[in-house]
Amino acid sequence: MTRPVRYALRLVSLAVALGLWQLLTSRDIDVWLRFSQFPTVTDVARTFADRLAGPDYWTDLTDSLTRILSGFLLAAVLGVATGVLVARSRLAEDLLGPVLEVVRPIPAIALVPVAILLFPSNEQGIVFITCAAAFFPVLVSTRHAVRALAPVWEEAVRTMGGGRWRVLGSVVLPGALPGVFGGLSVGIGVSWICVISAEMISGQYGVGYRTWQDYTVVDYPGVFVGMVTIGALGWLTSTTVELLGRRLTHWLPRTSYVPTAARPKPARAAGAAVSPAGAAVPEDTRAQPEEARDEHLVRD
Repeated sequence: MTRPVRYALRLVSLAVALGLWQLLTSRDIDVWLRFSQFPTVTDVARTFADRLAGPDYWTDLTDSLTRILSGFLLAAVLGVATGVLVARSRLAEDLLGPVLEVVRPIPAIALVPVAILLFPSNEQGIVFITCAAAFFPVLVSTRHAVRALAPVWEEAVRTMGGGRWRVLGSVVLPGALPGVFGGLSVGIGVSWICVISAEMISGQYGVGYRTWQDYTVVDYPGVFVGMVTIGALGWLTSTTVELLGRRLTHWLPRTSYVPTAARPKPARAAGAAVSPAGAAVPEDTRAQPEEARDEHLVRD
């Protein structure tokens, strides 16, 4: 399937979802779910256009992005550093591991009272909650990625005279990058959930704060404008993280799904045997002992 066809399918699925939303809300259909209480797509679009023309929307957008980027970048640095330290040092694991495992199950939004008591301003508290939300996914992913590295790579660097920092820069960090960006992708999504919740509780300005204010005054189209904005910002930031991860891990082999019927079958040469996997094996290789066939693996 070509890329233009895939993009066209995505646009069609989005158009179908919007059309279904418009149909159910405009007809006031109530079949267990009360769609009559929902604003229509046209109502939301009209409110969205009005918000774009005013300054408050852009102020809220700037404040939320500033909070999310500050907390997420701080969590990325601390999460990667702590994950590598815990995975590489038994002393660090013994000292930090119990505390981290006790704090990790606590939802970040439950730290709102702690942030209010601990920090002198709500702004700093919201950044702290955002950082706490993204910190643990990054930490856990980095720790598992570092521990999953093959020891032979580190041994090879040390054999060639590399020290601890050379191993860290040449083996540990590059090898753990796929796992690190997996944690970053999860962390950015969790950060948006928590920053919006924190803005609703104790924020001043921000998309979450404005969405909650619209709910309190029963402005449901405004609530949906906030929801659409949050979804778009979450998609934009997570896509940016994924694209950055692909750029930094371009050396990894990329695989794509190919249906079995479309896969080309290997040509079978005359006098060649067929392996259990279906690949042709030349006759001269078939007759060689295993030691002779693998000789090139140990040849200097």
